[in-house]
Amino acid sequence: MRDGYPTTVWNRTAAKAEQLVEQGAKLADSARDAVADGRLVVVCVSDYPAVKELLDSLGDARDLGDVLDGRVLVNLTSGTSAQARETGEEVSRQGGTYLDGAIMAVPAGIGTADAAIVYSGPRAAFDLHEPALRGLASPTYLGDDHGLAALYEVAVLSLMWNVGNGFLHGAALLGAAGVQATAFAPLAEQAIGIMAGWLPGYARQIDDGAYPALDATIDTHHAAMEHLLHESEALGVNTELPRLIKALTDRAVAGGRGGDGYAAMIEQFRKPAEARP
Repeated sequence: MRDGYPTTVWNRTAAKAEQLVEQGAKLADSARDAVADGRLVVVCVSDYPAVKELLDSLGDARDLGDVLDGRVLVNLTSGTSAQARETGEEVSRQGGTYLDGAIMAVPAGIGTADAAIVYSGPRAAFDLHEPALRGLASPTYLGDDHGLAALYEVAVLSLMWNVGNGFLHGAALLGAAGVQATAFAPLAEQAIGIMAGWLPGYARQIDDGAYPALDATIDTHHAAMEHLLHESEALGVNTELPRLIKALTDRAVAGGRGGDGYAAMIEQFRKPAEARP
């Protein structure tokens, strides 16, 4: 709306659409009316069963084809890559074009320069509607596979949770020694920034399948992990995270990777747990 696009909205709870209506959006009486009112349809609900419920509410198979025909449906609902692919197939069967999207931002960030959304599906559909999608967040196109956006979402969540849990474990460790978390935060932020600088090099090594020890070897990291586990036990804080990290590294060393750079640890993550010796 801010960029001048006529916008029709619908929400299962009508009151939740009031703010958008006050800003100039048109409120539809039903999901079917909202879909029929535009060529670009954006859906964001709680989960994929709710997406299916919405699609089912548009009418039977013949009517659904009439409603979706020639339209691009962009689904920003979180789910699995399999769910995204299944939904893409269903929308295509009904004459529509499907783009799956993953929001890389908190709700308050939508519509700001800090927000990003990644998309997967037909390139032509993305290119056609990219100017409008840019009004929601900075858009990035990933590829034709409808499942890519969902996969990128969980990959980023894995990164976020691992970084977050590492900070929280470190804060618990220092807290047990009487150190405030606010004293730890600046050094943690600096360390995260340094590590972020390693990622492009790690990525090249992963893609090349070669892991030269350009800084510290896995053996060197392995020795330091012993200290982390010992201090955690001595201070009485939870040891599950350091034990997991050390167990993965134990396997890497046992598999002959001790002299490689740390990026070689990806070979441990590539194997299902039950497949490891």
